[in-house]
Amino acid sequence: MSPPRVDLATLPTPLTRMHRLEAALQTGPLYVKRDDLTGFGVAGNKARPLEYLMGAAIESGADVLVAAGSPSSNFCAAAALAAATVGLDCDLLFPGTPPEPASMNVELARAAGARLLFGVVKTREQLDDAVLDHANALRAAGRRPYPLPRGGATPVGAIGYVYAARELTEQCDHAGVQVATVVVATGSGGTQAGLVAGQVGFGLRWQLVGASVSRPTQPLADQILRKSQDCAAILALDPPGNGNVDLRDCRGAGFGLATRDDHVSGRLALRHEGLLLDDYYGAKAMTLFRSLLADGASTPAVFWHTGGVAAALTALTQGAS
Repeated sequence: MSPPRVDLATLPTPLTRMHRLEAALQTGPLYVKRDDLTGFGVAGNKARPLEYLMGAAIESGADVLVAAGSPSSNFCAAAALAAATVGLDCDLLFPGTPPEPASMNVELARAAGARLLFGVVKTREQLDDAVLDHANALRAAGRRPYPLPRGGATPVGAIGYVYAARELTEQCDHAGVQVATVVVATGSGGTQAGLVAGQVGFGLRWQLVGASVSRPTQPLADQILRKSQDCAAILALDPPGNGNVDLRDCRGAGFGLATRDDHVSGRLALRHEGLLLDDYYGAKAMTLFRSLLADGASTPAVFWHTGGVAAALTALTQGAS
């Protein structure tokens, strides 16, 4: 029996050859998987997990979605839009005070009708516990909450990227491309967990490398493995093992703080391929992509563009890039 799902994304997203970036980097064939073009608001990669998370929320009888993140969170804005689309209320929890100037993602969530709760905790790391506490308070008041951790990184949410892994392989097969290396940005780990579960479950042979942009690699790699195994169990696929999670530390000075190399990566992507990369995820993953290629990573190689368009535009308009 297939897990419940709500149609949000426009799939498949394009797989495009990056001829000009190949020339600039002097490499073999390079491709970009355009999950910035999932077609649901500016949700980017969050549209795929939200299809299954909203399906599960509706099946559970929920009447309010509870999620959390930083003011720059792409997931919070996407969750607010998804909740509105399926007729659920949405409470969003943020650390600290409202940002000045306003965050585009916060304003998107507000426009979608979400209730925004600032200052519930001091740091991002405390948000997952705060979500559970808030859901318990709502439940005590007679509501039916569906709580989500940061990024929607649950085994159910990861299902979207199990099928995305197969989607990529089908596109490569159709184009006659035997992809060797895939690089993806990793924050809360749900996207990579789904790709790992799909890679192992469907017997896909490419190397998947995650760029950790916000969390220490070892505890995050362990979480990704557990989520991928639980996700595989939901779909009755063979479970991934210890050697299936390749995660590199790309945090630099911190979450959303771009290094000089990250700024170079963003400019290369924009000027050569017209790709908008944010400082939180995309630019850091592109820096890893460039580094792996310089160290001899096998091609054809795929850069998985996870989105972050709102944050990228905010940085441009505020002169941060």
